[in-house]
Amino acid sequence: MNIQVYTLSAFTKNGSGGNPAGVVLDGDLLKKSEMQIVARKIGFSETAFVQHSNRADFKLSYFTPNSEVDLCGHATIATFSLMFSLKRVHVGSYKIETKAGLLAVTICNNNQVYLSQALPDFYEKPNKEEIMRSLNLTCSDLDHNLPIEIVSTGLKDILVPIKNVHTLNNVKPDFSRISDVSKKYRVIGYHLFTLNTENDMIACCRNFAPLYDIPEESATGTSTGALTCYLFKYNKIQGNEVLSFEQGYSMKCTSILFSKLTVKNRNITRIEVGGTASNVKRQNISF
Repeated sequence: MNIQVYTLSAFTKNGSGGNPAGVVLDGDLLKKSEMQIVARKIGFSETAFVQHSNRADFKLSYFTPNSEVDLCGHATIATFSLMFSLKRVHVGSYKIETKAGLLAVTICNNNQVYLSQALPDFYEKPNKEEIMRSLNLTCSDLDHNLPIEIVSTGLKDILVPIKNVHTLNNVKPDFSRISDVSKKYRVIGYHLFTLNTENDMIACCRNFAPLYDIPEESATGTSTGALTCYLFKYNKIQGNEVLSFEQGYSMKCTSILFSKLTVKNRNITRIEVGGTASNVKRQNISF
């Protein structure tokens, strides 16, 4: 079989950086086992497959090189940016069916695409010592004004507050231990962040998901949504504003992600994460 695959980077900064994703527009032609083969051959952290839906405008399935995941923010941004460039969709809102539920995607006049994520779930606070061991950190490296906590807006991540940018960029992760901890708590991985950004970003971040063959990722939309809700919970942001996040600097692939948190009477009613995508390429995968 010969399948046409598009590749492009989402959450780019001035047309560069970002997180590359694969997009297959003819997902209905493939079985899940074949989607997995295509994702493995492409080799990016996630590949999105567009399919017909009886419940929404589109159905999207997401595969890492080794397994299917419920949702992927950057691959969704890439998919709709691609379809917009091909005039398959237009400025406006669309509903997508995913394994994380029915979600809304909005295409803006400035070419930014926003994905509305699930409302947040806050889980237990994991053992701090095992988190620090897996990151080769000490207590003095953490931001003690915030807790390590598991949060999800579609995918569960362990959020780890770091005291400053220098410490964040010099973290030496033990991927084997991170995989073990991720398996124990049934999370995708770790999302490290610091609010001590030294620029106009609300936070600078790093993301590790070795359990899913993603040692480090340069832009993670679902984790950004979870982090935005977490920051509101702990009174670090007010809500009803657009926030900017930087990720990928330590990979020399700096990315910019934007989030919009809608709040009414101190209750979160909507969380969206978005950005731009660029560098579209096309290739054929045979198997």
